Amino acid sequence: MTGAAELIERDGLPQWLLPVREAAETVRPEQLSRFLPPARGGRASAVLVLFGDGPSGPDLLLIERARALRSHGGQPSFPGGALDPEDGDPAGVGPVAAALREAEEETGLDPSGVQVFATLPALYIPISDFVVTPVLGWWRRETPVAPVDPAETGAVFRVPLTELTDPANRARLRHPSGHVGPAFEVAGRLVWGFTAGVIDRVLHYSGLEREWDASRTLSL
Repeated sequence: MTGAAELIERDGLPQWLLPVREAAETVRPEQLSRFLPPARGGRASAVLVLFGDGPSGPDLLLIERARALRSHGGQPSFPGGALDPEDGDPAGVGPVAAALREAEEETGLDPSGVQVFATLPALYIPISDFVVTPVLGWWRRETPVAPVDPAETGAVFRVPLTELTDPANRARLRHPSGHVGPAFEVAGRLVWGFTAGVIDRVLHYSGLEREWDASRTLSL
């Protein structure tokens, strides 16, 4: 991502994370989603896709949005949100700065312990008009995490990659709108929507995906 190179540190990752870095550096936007940013407009935002080495091995950090929220209440997601002016240029350092800032505000993690090693191409969420850049990080120095503001964040949790790649935990989810997309039944929660779509494509293009029954369909 042009302009953010000074914030990205490619080297020093654990061996298991190297295929993820390679996939992030080579994947094309249309390989990630059919919803791509419009030529003009859209609200610039970013999410932090944070990989760690947890008690059960490699994992991802997710949050659950507070159930009282009007928009996507109770839905699991990556930490993240819209860019603020102080984050900087949306076409440069802005998404990385925003992803780290939002993750700190939502989970209390120390951004200095996160090594940003890549960004994915920006994607689009039509219903909210967000242009979202997934920022990939390695949690090289972990700090305690928990909801900072319970009115915004209901829970902070880690999901082992072994659970995300377990075929028994995978399905397709049919939304009332008719849209069908990936879903994961993990940590007692249903991960779907944009977050599940990014996880699905990262697992696929990094070679971590295990064969699963794509005909298994759930309804929201």
